[in-house]
Amino acid sequence: MEKNEVIILEDRGFIEIRGSESKDFLQNIVTNDVNKVSNQSTIFSSILTPQGKYLFEFFILKLKDNYFIECEKNSVNEIIKILNFYKLRSKVDFVDQNSNYIVALISSEKFNEINSNSLKGNTTNYEDNLVFLDPRNNMLGAKIISKKENINAVIKKLNLITVDKNKYYLKSFHLGIPQINLDKLKGKIFGIENNLDELNGIDFKKGCYIGQENTARIKLRNKLRRRIFPIQKIEGEIFENDIIKYNGNEIGKIIIDKPYSFALVKVVDPELNEFIDAELICGKSKVKILKPNWI
Repeated sequence: MEKNEVIILEDRGFIEIRGSESKDFLQNIVTNDVNKVSNQSTIFSSILTPQGKYLFEFFILKLKDNYFIECEKNSVNEIIKILNFYKLRSKVDFVDQNSNYIVALISSEKFNEINSNSLKGNTTNYEDNLVFLDPRNNMLGAKIISKKENINAVIKKLNLITVDKNKYYLKSFHLGIPQINLDKLKGKIFGIENNLDELNGIDFKKGCYIGQENTARIKLRNKLRRRIFPIQKIEGEIFENDIIKYNGNEIGKIIIDKPYSFALVKVVDPELNEFIDAELICGKSKVKILKPNWI
């Protein structure tokens, strides 16, 4: 996106986590290190199943004395439900903040006018609003977390022009980072297969968390066999569960079909480089696998 553009992401949701044991509670559940979260730093993280399968992903910020989760809006209730499941006797509460906050996306260049620190996840305060550089990839820009009643004033003060959100999601697709219809990944793939390790979403040095055993084993023993990749349509239509074949052999399957297609693809046996530039059969269509330069 251009320097003076802004995108309102109305499909993002919020959960405020309150209580004296919030930090320890989150640290025992999520994949990243909550100790990294501060008024100057935001992390990308996830919740996995006990077997290490993908459930949810989100950002964790510090909101005054509490923690704040920014996630897909349609996942808020489910995330609160699973947090309550693990709550037990922890002194922690979860508050749905969807009606109070909104996300405005700005470019990394615009963020640098507010704060010159371009480190991923760097967080600052602008007019009492939290602003953070995306911890996954700087090319995804920065997010302003604002009270709904304040967002127009912020946009005006920064001299921004509103553009369509599809510009952002198309950019994310070309970067190889799925952000829409993530519910189609739930329980179907390991978290590490969704590239959480490459997107700064997993800390392999922190203590235990849900799904840690299998996640660490896959990573440390070099057992990762498949990863999520964006899929470019060459001919025909792409549908969920379509099988991708190379030389007659299955090498992948469509997990998210629309609006931006992603597939779980083999990276070994055969090696990814063997077919990455090839035109492949996918169900009744022809496709090409797009490999991000950060993998």
